[in-house]
Formats: sequence, structure tokens, C-alpha cells
Amino acid sequence: MTKHKENTKKSKKYAYLWVLGLCLSFLLIPAFRQIAADSPFPLPAPIQNNAAFGAKIQRTMGLLAASTPTDRKPVRILFYGQSITEQEWSQDVANDLKQRFPNADLTIENRALGGFAAPILIRPSEHDLYPFYPDLLIFHVYGGDPDYEAIIANIRSRTASEILLHSDHINWMPTGSNDDPDTVKVYEWHNTHSTKFLPELADKYGCELAEIREPWWRYLRDNGLQPKQLLSDNIHLNNWGNFLLAALVKPHLRYNPNFKPPADLVRTYEVGKDVKWKDGKLVLEFEGNRIDAIADKNFSGQATSAKITIDGKQPSEFPELYAITRPSKAFAVGWPAIIQVSSQKPLIIEDWKAVITEINSDASKFKFDVFGSKTGYDGSGTNDQLFVSKSGRVVIEPRNWWLKNSYEYSKQLTPKGFEISWQVKPMFVDSYVAPQIADSSREYFTTLAQNLSNSKHILEIIPETNGKVPIQAIRVYRPPYKLDAAPPTVQPISRKQTI
Repeated sequence: MTKHKENTKKSKKYAYLWVLGLCLSFLLIPAFRQIAADSPFPLPAPIQNNAAFGAKIQRTMGLLAASTPTDRKPVRILFYGQSITEQEWSQDVANDLKQRFPNADLTIENRALGGFAAPILIRPSEHDLYPFYPDLLIFHVYGGDPDYEAIIANIRSRTASEILLHSDHINWMPTGSNDDPDTVKVYEWHNTHSTKFLPELADKYGCELAEIREPWWRYLRDNGLQPKQLLSDNIHLNNWGNFLLAALVKPHLRYNPNFKPPADLVRTYEVGKDVKWKDGKLVLEFEGNRIDAIADKNFSGQATSAKITIDGKQPSEFPELYAITRPSKAFAVGWPAIIQVSSQKPLIIEDWKAVITEINSDASKFKFDVFGSKTGYDGSGTNDQLFVSKSGRVVIEPRNWWLKNSYEYSKQLTPKGFEISWQVKPMFVDSYVAPQIADSSREYFTTLAQNLSNSKHILEIIPETNGKVPIQAIRVYRPPYKLDAAPPTVQPISRKQTI
């Protein structure tokens, strides 16, 4: 009888534990599901020899790591390239940075253009890349090694941006029998591009390089996969491929205090310590192509505005300080209708549009009128001739019209009356006006001038009325290379495009 009671108690105990376990399992299932949703695919094996990861981007990573709830450092990150860069992995990387560095004041944009290999991308980069002036550029593009290098050289001579390059993923592997020779040739080009050209380029220009080709191959091997299982077509990534590319890039985005960024790339001068008001004005001799004024967040008195001069002139007198934005999209596609607009004469701040007045059945021939919001009607042209507007403020080369390309892709014809718009924006202020401090944890900076010649200049800040100009610091950006000088001791890399 006693033994029966004990067995009954044990049975009740086990039943209780079983019910409790069942209840707990229902409570934990959502958590397990969330974990599975966050990591739907097996992680790649840790990359060996990773001690130097992040070494070339420590200014950006240092700003992210140093951000606190009361001192949020502003950090600008740009993803640029073509369709691979447009894909979801870039958003995964962006979200990861926001999660790991929640106190940073992050501005992250993706301006990639699908289908624009290096020889084409070099043209819209004039609108997309240099005016944005990121702290960190994450870049990948196919084809055209000389143009690829030209883009990197431009970044190094026109911005103080740090650069993270990544190599090409694997979209096909030889089987060893009956392989198409052209496909093998492309495969070998990607291998050479990733293992020789890009490492040489990164070393020459001081870029961070995320080498993903070999880890990608190892991931396929370790998980018994074929390249196509990570692709949505013959080159673009599916969800699994996006996951893997993000997982291979993220380890490079880390802070390591053992690596020091170049001291003279970006320099901050504290007002009252490094630079002082004297004889009623603040004067700073500097070398670089961009200069910002950082507002004094603790100032509570009567602020006054200030006149800005550089080398004795107002910033608005420098033609190079005006930026042309990327023209608007073509009809029915995401590409810009004109991939580059330039000028022959000094620009003014205004809005522009080109209006299609006639167009044939395949968009190979068309006519257009051009108007500026201040300039007014500025001429008419055809797409097969160099267009220089009456004022000289608009120049469009025939090769930069993208309406025919868009028609060939979408099979939808651009209608008559279609408008293509762009703007001319200032990268300067002639007068410094202290910004309203809405959030004391943020840094409020005003770009006084951007895209100056990368040389020595003299800044003068002169109060316009009695009172104090509440500027805490002046920050100067100096690109590491001059436009007219190649990096020392290293010969330019050139290799014929074989893809």
C-alpha cells in the first residue's frame, strides 16, 4: 500500500513536471522562433588571421565607439556601387551598426546604381559620392579596373573619407569537365580581381579590404552547397547570400584602440585653446578642402551671426563650392535619366529641369528644352549632340543621356513632356548663424566650405554685430592625396578589363 502511494506521488510529480515543461515550452517557443528568425542560416566559420580587421577605418569606428548618451558623435556612412550593393545585405550591416552603437548620431545612405559598372559609375559619382563626403564609404563595383582605381583615387584626393572595399562573391565554380570557356574566363577574372587587383589597390590607397571570395568558397564547402543556392539568378544574392555577405563584412566594422587613424586626416581646433578671437575676429590658417564650425551647445547669451571669408573672399565666390545633385529618375525605371550634368560657367543656387519635347519610338533620338528657376529658358538641344546651355550652366554629353538604356530595359517609352529635374546646392555659407540646439547630446556643425582646393587657406570669422559668435570648435578635413599627384613610390595599377 505504501509502495502504491509512493508510485502515485511520483506519477503526480512527473505529470506536474511534464505539464510545467509543456507550459514553459509554449512560453519559450516565441523566443526560439525569434532566434531562428534572427539567424536563419548557419554562420560562417570564423575568419583566420583577422587581427588587422578594421585597421584602416578606425577614425569612423572610434567615433562610433566613443559615442555616449550625452555625447552622440555624428557619423556619415555611404554604401556605393551597383546592384549587389543595392541588395538587402547593406541594410543588415546598417542595422547592425545602429544596434551595436545606439548612441552614435548615424546618417547612413545607399546610393548604389544597379547595372552601373565602374566605367559608367564614375560619372554619376560626381553627384552621389563627393558632395556627400562620408566618414566611411563601403564600396563594391564590377568591371573596368582603371575606372575602379580612378574612383578610389578621386575619393582619396577629394574627401577625407575612410574606405572599405569588399571583393566579389562566388556565383559559379568550375566542374572540371565541359565547362564553357567564356564562363571559366569570367570566373578567373573575378579570382584575379579579388585576390590581386583589390589587395594591391587597398594597399596603395590605404583602404580596408573585406576579402570575401575565399570565405565564401569555404562556406559553400562546409555546408555542402552549390553557388546557385545563395543566388536569386546567375549573380544576385537571395536571402541566404545576403545573410552571408553581411556576415563577412561585419567583422571588419569593429573598434580597436591599438590602431590609430591618421592624425592629420581630420583635425579639430578648440576655440579659446587652439585658435583664439583676436582684434574682433577669429583667424585660422588651415590646409584641406572642407572646414566646419561646431556650435557651442553651452552658450546661453545673445548670439550674433558672423561673416565668413576664405582667402579674403566669400565662400559663394568659389565656383567649386556648388554641387549638382543627381538628376531625377528616367521613365519607369530607377536609373537617373541623365547620369551626369556638368557646367562650363559658374553656377548659382537654383532648380533645373530638362523637358522632352520630341522623341522617336525607341528613344534613340529626342529633343529637349532646359530651364533654370532663376536663369529661365536656357536653350534646346538633341541627344546626339553636346549640349551647352546659353548661360553655360548646363552641359550634357550625348553619352550621359539614359533614356534609350531605360527603354531597352523597361520597354516603356518616355512620353513627350517628361521632365528631368536636378538642383544646384551650396556647399558653403557666407554667414554663420548659430543653429538652434534642440538636443544637447548631439553635435551641431555647419559646413563653412566644402570642395575647396586641397591646399593651404586662411579662414576669417567676423561678427556682424555686437555679441558673441557661439562656436566651440573648428574642424578641418584634409584629403590624403593631391589631385595632381599620385601616391609616392607606387606605380598606378592598370589591367585590361576581361569581364
